[in-house]
Amino acid sequence: MKKTITILGSGFSSLAASCYLAKAGYDVTIFEKNATIGGRARQLKKDGFTFDIGPTWYWMPDVFERFFNDFNKKPSDYYCLEKLNPAYSVYFGKNDCITIEDTLDKICKAFEKEEPGSSVKLKSFIANAKSNYDIAIKDLVYNPGVSPLELVTPATIKKLNQFFSNIKKDVNKAFENKRLSQILEFPVLFLGAKPSDTPSFYNFMNYADFGLGTFHPQKGMYQVILALKSLAEELGVSIKTQNPVEKIIVNNGKAKGIISNGKTYDSDIIVSGADYHHTETLLALPYKQYSENYWSKKTFAPSSLLFYVGFDKEIKNVDHHTLFFDVDFDEHAKAIYDNPEWPEKPLFYASFPSKTDSSTAPKGKEAGIFLIPLAPGLNDTPELRETYFDKILNRLEDLTSQSIKEHILFKESFCINDFISDYNSYKGNAYGMANTLMQTAFLRPKLKSKKVDNLYFTGQLTVPGPGVPPSLISGKLVADLVIKHHNL
Repeated sequence: MKKTITILGSGFSSLAASCYLAKAGYDVTIFEKNATIGGRARQLKKDGFTFDIGPTWYWMPDVFERFFNDFNKKPSDYYCLEKLNPAYSVYFGKNDCITIEDTLDKICKAFEKEEPGSSVKLKSFIANAKSNYDIAIKDLVYNPGVSPLELVTPATIKKLNQFFSNIKKDVNKAFENKRLSQILEFPVLFLGAKPSDTPSFYNFMNYADFGLGTFHPQKGMYQVILALKSLAEELGVSIKTQNPVEKIIVNNGKAKGIISNGKTYDSDIIVSGADYHHTETLLALPYKQYSENYWSKKTFAPSSLLFYVGFDKEIKNVDHHTLFFDVDFDEHAKAIYDNPEWPEKPLFYASFPSKTDSSTAPKGKEAGIFLIPLAPGLNDTPELRETYFDKILNRLEDLTSQSIKEHILFKESFCINDFISDYNSYKGNAYGMANTLMQTAFLRPKLKSKKVDNLYFTGQLTVPGPGVPPSLISGKLVADLVIKHHNL
């Protein structure tokens, strides 16, 4: 008899784990509470428009390639990937933006135009970022976070000082131009913390940005979820949607099964890719590893206010990915991390996938996705959502010199309350737990339960951290631990 494994959730980490475990010979079943798979990476279709509800950035293509290679596959077996040029543009004022193109040489020219002499500093900065990327992504992040010794290698010893400085300090030391500094600080926001709280070593995100570039899977990021689903099912994984898990059954300190929709399912091993905090609420009190006090003291990545908008015309003067940094970066960060509140003047991000992907909007129309980062746990009301939609649309019209509001066909929103109801997300966070120095590697919540045998966790609240590529890696790490502790 094959050992049975039950996986909670069907996001990137859960699907990745299911593939590795099925390949290893386990009988794997995924239980998903929602009607469709993908976790945060779901899709919205409306009136001929298609939107990625969650992740819209495809970075670190080598991580995806490494994943599929583990199964003698390639991403191109499942979806078509396009490198974007420009990768994105950044607005700092009315008709005033810097465009980031698809090669480092082109980006150097943009920097040089903004600050003479900056291209030399940029090349040095990115060379260091590449060195860190090679150490981190090819080695460190594939450790399970069991021991601090995982971080001690000849390469990391040489980089020790970079764990005790921060991105903001390094960037400001190298670049006098505030606009260029903000562009270089932007990628670490994917790690969930302020640049001033993110160790210098994490500048490898700048290499992911400027060195490797920004990609787009045709028909959207959901194609990657469908690829993982297809691979999982090829390997024999069973997926049950609309099956929320109500309880994890523990007997004599061992996970024995789950209850979903009132029905009991026995299982030899449980792996949860659902929200870590929520998963522990499915356990009796003696089996919880982390208290409410523990979670409340952690630095969480932001939540988000998102809008999905159909326009009846093509929007001018924007790119597939467009950032709006025309307000104070630091003030918005304070409203997220220092004094949690709705920001008075929010930065925002807009994605117009129909700029490069005709499948996302009818001809002559435009699909727009808008995101405002927010502190998790804020009060979320329809009135606040409407107020902030007006704020960013007014600015979009002004900054890009065009009328937009009157061309809206429809809009849908998604915010803190939805992250909680749809994903059981702790305080409605969107990206998990931030990668600060004290929340890195072995200092993050563990992949393997310390209190319940046969219970494991994966995803953005555990190792290695937030983001789509780390989630794929997390799925591999938890599968490796299960295989190590439960030989067939």
